[in-house]
Amino acid sequence: MTQDDSRREVIPIYLRVAPGDIALLKFLFESYEEIGLVRTVDRRSAIIVVLAAVDFLDSVRAIIAEVQQKIDCSEIERPADEGDDWLMREID
Repeated sequence: MTQDDSRREVIPIYLRVAPGDIALLKFLFESYEEIGLVRTVDRRSAIIVVLAAVDFLDSVRAIIAEVQQKIDCSEIERPADEGDDWLMREID
């Protein structure tokens, strides 16, 4: 976690997954109430963002690491274009 991250309430973690795995990750994180929220950034490119609550960042990273052992899931840099997602504009 960087110094800037420690001042934020939510840390965005961008992931590229197979299109069919987007729903799986959404349901997985929904099952862990309040740990994080998954938003789809680009359906066609299968890019999602996990909005991790700063207090649960280590847990979110552990979940992602476990998921990466089972499905094709890689962390990526923030895309230049996040579309029209109002929530992401509010977070940045």
